[in-house]
Amino acid sequence: MAESGSCKPLLYKVNRQEPELVAPAKPTPRELKELSDFDDQEGLRFQIPVIQVYKRSDAEILTTTKGELQRDPAKVIRKALAQALVFYYPFAGRVREGPGRKLMVDCTGEGVVFIEADADVTLEQFGHALQPPFPSLEELLYDVTRLKCGGFIFALRFNHTMVDGPSLAQFMNAVAEIARGASEPSVPPVRQRELLNARNPPHVTCIHREYEEVVDTKGTIIPLDDMAHRSFFFGPTEVSALRMLVPRHLTHCSTFEILTAFLWRCRTIALQPDPEEEMCVICLVNARFKFNPPLIPIGFYGNAFALLVAVSTAKKLCENPLAYGLELVRKAKADVTEEYMRSMVDLMVTRGRPHFTVVRSYVVSDLTRAGLREVDFGWGNAVYGGPARAILSIASFYVPLKNSKGENGIVVPICLPALAMERFVKQLDGMFKQVHDHPTKLSATNATKTATPIKSSL
Repeated sequence: MAESGSCKPLLYKVNRQEPELVAPAKPTPRELKELSDFDDQEGLRFQIPVIQVYKRSDAEILTTTKGELQRDPAKVIRKALAQALVFYYPFAGRVREGPGRKLMVDCTGEGVVFIEADADVTLEQFGHALQPPFPSLEELLYDVTRLKCGGFIFALRFNHTMVDGPSLAQFMNAVAEIARGASEPSVPPVRQRELLNARNPPHVTCIHREYEEVVDTKGTIIPLDDMAHRSFFFGPTEVSALRMLVPRHLTHCSTFEILTAFLWRCRTIALQPDPEEEMCVICLVNARFKFNPPLIPIGFYGNAFALLVAVSTAKKLCENPLAYGLELVRKAKADVTEEYMRSMVDLMVTRGRPHFTVVRSYVVSDLTRAGLREVDFGWGNAVYGGPARAILSIASFYVPLKNSKGENGIVVPICLPALAMERFVKQLDGMFKQVHDHPTKLSATNATKTATPIKSSL
């Protein structure tokens, strides 16, 4: 099955220093800047913890062997952060809410909170695979935590109304470039948030089921007690196995499409909803290339993603082969056009910036091309770079990772009620065992016999 990671107890001590504000290294404009009509929707008004794990570099080992002092990552990053904030000065301000719930940034230049810490633990103690969930996670969410082995962890919480994954990676790369000696970012930041404002007058032309107001009539909102956090690695072997579960005409589909359909189906089986309940998978995908001619310039930092949604009753999703859900995901992806994006922004204004649907929904965000793992502060690429965990039981992220065998793949953190997680793992085991035991038969039949009856828990 997919290689999995779970949170095993690991006791260690963290000594943190007092928080400080890191302000821009030079004076910056004092002004009020509105966020776009897409930025300030209700569903983005929260913070996501991101964690970057770095090993001690070969250069550090060499200089230490010669008796020289190794560099302090906290000092290097703090100084680079102050310089990067000169170019990204809105990040040093404060988000305010104005009339009509409109969000804006008060560019005060106050700075960002910075905390450095030391932990008496090594990367090796975290286990063979550095992936979510990380033990004692809250102890690691300081800006720079130096580890006993010479490695370090860089962590931050970002306000999703300010940036999406690619924009966050752009800012972090700016800090990293300056940390490595550059005087300014190689990609100048562009803050044209008005590009994703509603039209005048706004005109909703598309159906947006991702923002439907769904009433939880059957108690299907997942309770938050007794939750289990695990992550699952999908490498070349697992992805090839999934392709054997679909007809030949669908084997050319993207890894994102087939993995999303697979997880949506397995998760629904594990949750055991009412068979007639409609289940949604909402996918966050980069929309920077959905405009013709291109609208979003290189260097843009903000939110520029599309929410696409596929919907099915639990019964149809679980009792049909994987190809059924895959076709729904592919159709939803094809529906996202430039007009769809503009219509979605217009909906934000006409509907009061609603939250995306969470009842019976599973949200997946593709960060495989965001570039977080490639952020190099001078210690090489991150061993792990991405969100620190799944968002409750609602959302997962696709994060690129090299596993303990040296295989490149995707790790997916997932959070479910404990019993549902047991069923989820069993479902994954069963699907991959089926491929392993009968590869020739599955290839010949194109997986027409992979249906799983759904059993309601209600």
